[in-house]
This record gives sequence, C-alpha cells and structure tokens, in this order.
Amino acid sequence: MFDHVLLDYLEGYLTEERKNRFLEVLGQRTKFVTVALEDVYQMHNTSAITRSCDVFGLQDLHVVEDRNARVLDKNIAMGAEKWVDVHRYVNSVDCLAELKRKGYQIIAATPHNESMFLQDFIPLRPTAIFFGTEKEGLSEEVLERADGHVKIPMLGFSESLNVSVSAAIILQDLAQKIRNSPVEWALSEQELLEKRLDWTKKSIKNVHGIIKRFNVSR
Repeated sequence: MFDHVLLDYLEGYLTEERKNRFLEVLGQRTKFVTVALEDVYQMHNTSAITRSCDVFGLQDLHVVEDRNARVLDKNIAMGAEKWVDVHRYVNSVDCLAELKRKGYQIIAATPHNESMFLQDFIPLRPTAIFFGTEKEGLSEEVLERADGHVKIPMLGFSESLNVSVSAAIILQDLAQKIRNSPVEWALSEQELLEKRLDWTKKSIKNVHGIIKRFNVSR
C-alpha cells in the first residue's frame, strides 16, 4: 500500500515550484515506449541516451552489460540518471525475457535492408527499442527474437549513425507518435505516486535520517 502520509510529509521540504515541476514532467512521462541498450561500448553514448530518455519523457532504460559494464558518465547525462530508471542485466537473454514478460514487443534498430523505415513504424502496443554496440550492432540473439526491425532513412554515403544520435532520432519520433495517438501512453496513477515519492526523496538532503525520525514520531 502506498504511503500517502510520507509523501505529503516529505513534499513539505520542497518548494511549490519544485512540486509543480515534478507534476508537470510526470504528466508527460511514459513507459509505453522503452529503450534497451545491448553492451554499448562507449559509456558516453549510454549517458547521452539516458539524457535523451529524460528529454523525450521515457521513464525506463534497460542496459545489458555483458562485457562493457561501466558507470554512467554524469557529465554527459547531466543529472538525467536521477530521473530515469536504469535497469541492468548481465545478458541479452535475461533482458529480452523480462521485457517480453512485461508485455513489450521487441523492435531492433538496425540498418539492415529488410528493416521498416522509421516513418512507417507506429507503436500501437508497448514497445522496447533495442540498440546495439557501435562496432558490431545488435547480437543475433536480439535480431532473431525481435518482433520487428526499424531503420532511419539515410541519403548519403554513410551507412550508419552514432548509436546515441540514432537513439535520439528514433525516441523523438516515437514519443511524438504515441502522444498523437489514442494509445494509453501515460503513467498509471500508482506509477505517478511512486515516482513523486522517489523524486522527492532524491531532492532532499539526509532524507534517510528525516524518514527515520518521521517514522519514530508516527
């Protein structure tokens, strides 16, 4: 059961401007589209994609760290790691299984010729977009188990984009599409409350001590 009393108490430590900003941002947050990164080698790319998730209102980021486990570069993420929920996996099989369990269709971002062009793809059901490493791209495991493949149209000599650039283009496109569609893309009431509490805790210094004293006084 959600602790409304604790939320009300902790929000008393925030300014009205801060509380209203949280409500404004959460009103545009979605889990309908989510992102999965498969062993991206350059950590600044993972950090930049985290920032893109925040900018375009995606709440969850799933990161497979089979070979290249590192810490997000906070200078590039610019604080986005506080507001985006990063879920970590040791291999792609576990990540795929978890996303499938949650009801997501798996869409692989790949420049392969058989891929659908981005402008033709409409996410009418919960969608997880997979991005691969800068050198090898996505693994055969993901490509074979994906429900579909999508690519960005390219008109020049280059055959691919930096993974963080590709992610930004695709996320902006899909975020706009779902908000202009009849799908129920917004967070549920329970999810909104949970994120309000989470973000409030992250905004208060010594919050654990404050909560401990609050619980003693109840």
